[in-house]
Amino acid sequence: MNQDKPTVRSVERALDILLCFRHHQELSLTAIAKQLALHKSTVYRLLQALEQKQFVQRDPLTEKYRLGTSIWDLASAAPQEEWTDLLLPEMRKLRDTVGETISLYIKSGLERVRIQAVQSTQEIRRVVRIGERFPLFGGASSKVLLAYATPEEQEAVFRHPEWPPGWSRERLKKELQEVREQGYAYSIGEREPEAAAVAAPIFKGKEVVAALAISGPVQRFTPEKIRWFGEQVKQAAEHLSRMLQFQS
Repeated sequence: MNQDKPTVRSVERALDILLCFRHHQELSLTAIAKQLALHKSTVYRLLQALEQKQFVQRDPLTEKYRLGTSIWDLASAAPQEEWTDLLLPEMRKLRDTVGETISLYIKSGLERVRIQAVQSTQEIRRVVRIGERFPLFGGASSKVLLAYATPEEQEAVFRHPEWPPGWSRERLKKELQEVREQGYAYSIGEREPEAAAVAAPIFKGKEVVAALAISGPVQRFTPEKIRWFGEQVKQAAEHLSRMLQFQS
């Protein structure tokens, strides 16, 4: 039994490291070691193991750590609770107003992850799956999350190894500025040729915690509809942002 104690202690410390991110999006090795009162060498060894399993990921520019995609894989397999459930009634209300599929995305490294969705009731619709991940360089929700990301995160996306040939980085930078000015983003056939979307940011305080998106077939996303969808998703996102102010 005593032989198991070092292993159990390592597991406890690894879990303690993950819990450090409850109130921080990213942390340095030094900050984690200080918070847990552990030697940096111990924390570094545990972080390497967590990174290998994609529970954390390290930003090569800042050398800081953030939660990795395995966290969201587990979350997507579990019943959605807390703040995502809190937003579901408003998401259904938006779906009923616009008649299209509604999705909720969060940023995870250089990707976005769909963590909640309400399917359209129309016969021809986009069927989406919770837990899907997409790169941050394409799509309305990606633009929203990237527009409010740090300059370092934006630069990492611009240098993404899977950046599509022929896509203009300067055009995307201009679109990110437009997102901050008008409060929403749209995309037509960027990620899928037959799909379109409009998205707006959800804030908690001054931080953007998610993107709320309306998506559907490109045929239904006319210029007039895009403007109307933009106003509807902005209003819904603003309402959800106010709701989150009271969520601890």
